[in-house]
Amino acid sequence: MNDPLRIWLNRTYAENAFFVAQLRENADLVALEVHATHVDPDSPVLRAADVSSLEPDHLSPAAYVEFALDYCARNRIELFLPRLHQLAVAEHRAEFDLLGTTVVSPPSEAIELFNDKATAYQALAAAGLPVPLWWRVTDAPSLLHAVAEIEASGGTPCLKPVTGAGGEGFRVLSRKPFSLARLAGAPSRVVPLDQVVEALEYATAQSTDASPVVDWLVMPQLAGPEVSVDCLVDREGRLRGAIGRSKQGRRRGFTLDPAYLEPARELAERFRLSYLTNIQFRHQDGVPVLLDINTRPSGGLHQLARCGVNFPWAAMRLALGEEPVELSARSLGEDYTLISTPFPALARPLPIPAPRAAAELALGPEAGDGPDSGAGLGPNIALGLGLG
Repeated sequence: MNDPLRIWLNRTYAENAFFVAQLRENADLVALEVHATHVDPDSPVLRAADVSSLEPDHLSPAAYVEFALDYCARNRIELFLPRLHQLAVAEHRAEFDLLGTTVVSPPSEAIELFNDKATAYQALAAAGLPVPLWWRVTDAPSLLHAVAEIEASGGTPCLKPVTGAGGEGFRVLSRKPFSLARLAGAPSRVVPLDQVVEALEYATAQSTDASPVVDWLVMPQLAGPEVSVDCLVDREGRLRGAIGRSKQGRRRGFTLDPAYLEPARELAERFRLSYLTNIQFRHQDGVPVLLDINTRPSGGLHQLARCGVNFPWAAMRLALGEEPVELSARSLGEDYTLISTPFPALARPLPIPAPRAAAELALGPEAGDGPDSGAGLGPNIALGLGLG
């Protein structure tokens, strides 16, 4: 009997439990052994995997790469999909290749570029791709200048960090003073501009570091719908499949409109965004513009199953040097909405790894006498830390 194909997803989003399910539903009937690691013992991805363990927290990128190399070697991982420390892992791709592990991610150069949204916007504009108006802001004067420019053109200013995932740190700036109305109802992302300026000036005055206290992008708030294009690209940088997912309030749908797919194709191929990536659009003056480029599978990728495609498995085939099939949408189907639903948890909690204890344990028996040695914590500690 052939060994199963061993695939590892490191710390990733809860929705990727559905990604794992799609791997299992592969039309080739390939037997899999899916590994998942996380710091949250209740992550649904751990429950979806065949082999689950907790990974050490708070490692530097370099230390995490060492952990990952050891994990791949001990578990004979063939395909590794890094989400956490994706850049550091991709920079050491050759070392993983020597172990027989293919890192399923874009090249490190592309990951580094798109980790910095301001640098990415500059590169996209230079390539002739549509980007919104934007200003890079590091202090109160540059913030006020950007806000004045946006308001003069009739826009509503908003800000977000230059680096970050999803909507983390996104805020809409308002000149309306704080009022009790803001304490009623659901929390809002709208913040008073004067309070932001005051906080920024205070943080700058208190800082003893020469570097700026913030690094923000400020731009006009862009109109919906948001269109998120999931892309499948081969190792040579050729787009093999792309489907857009539209989002407007609760409503979701699919699109093959060239207004989104054509710039997504040009971007993905120009910057060689191999395997699974996600390119997001919004609208400025009715024209689609690029919002975010994610060098990883999107959390909603599994929704493309409604179109009759399985991009997760197609990406695995590309990583193995094989030709994927069924990359075009059979149909776009009806619009839909999303609701929360129960998902099983692990039957028992996993032990939490302790990096210091494991390091002392590796030095020898005499190092394991202290209360922090980790002695007696069980074999899963070693599994989670890469100590065979």
